[in-house]
Amino acid sequence: MRILVTNDDGIDSVGLHVLAREMKQFGDVTIVAPDEEYSGAGAAIGAIWMMTPEVHEGHVEGIDTSWAVSGPPALCIMFARLGAFGPLPDLIVSGINPGANVGRSVYHSGTIGAAVTGRNAGIPGIAVSQSVSGFGVEGQAWEDVLVNQRWDVAATVAGEAVRAMIAEPNDQAGVLNLNVPNLPLDEIKGYEWTEVGHGPPRAMSKATLEPKPGHESSYRVKMDWGDALEPQPNTDVAAVLHDRISLTWLSKVTADSVPSPAIDAGLDSLL
Repeated sequence: MRILVTNDDGIDSVGLHVLAREMKQFGDVTIVAPDEEYSGAGAAIGAIWMMTPEVHEGHVEGIDTSWAVSGPPALCIMFARLGAFGPLPDLIVSGINPGANVGRSVYHSGTIGAAVTGRNAGIPGIAVSQSVSGFGVEGQAWEDVLVNQRWDVAATVAGEAVRAMIAEPNDQAGVLNLNVPNLPLDEIKGYEWTEVGHGPPRAMSKATLEPKPGHESSYRVKMDWGDALEPQPNTDVAAVLHDRISLTWLSKVTADSVPSPAIDAGLDSLL
């Protein structure tokens, strides 16, 4: 197997390194990742008309080949699909993202966006994320939260999923979105095949503009946390909240056949 490992947190992310080393048991591993943080980039590749992307050789312990790209993770995959890093990969593994990618975050995650970009080119993929605790509403700084991540647990779970995907390929399936609780393996309460939830466990409830001192007509956006929400059952949000592994197949974007007589009438009249 030729496995390409990427992420949206940048090539220096510990989660990326742990995941890449876990994947070595399955074949040749190449890292192609952004040269800096690109969380929330989704499947964006950047503004082509103004891009002058650069690629630099990286060094990751235990991995023979790694590249840092000056662009978002989907751009890394696009370059790989076009042959910039050698033969096409057989599998794209994206992660490990610190923070679960469930509910609304599925639409915005660069971790998922990279895998979806590969899948649109016919390359199967898995997006691997791990929950965090203590950040945001609990008041801990991001750097302090990351110290407590059990990267090896998420990597081990991802390894089992990848083993199965290799053993039984499914050309009809989309991207496997895998979310793992940040717990020791023996404390995880099982796994569930889930639907995408409609909301996060705790959403941002309000955004307000606050004047920026010394800058007339300029503002900073202040966002406030809302109350904790009870997630819908059988969703990715509920599974992770209840200390269970969530597995969700995310399909490629397809068209829905929805009758739209008003639009038809308007365009018939126009044309």
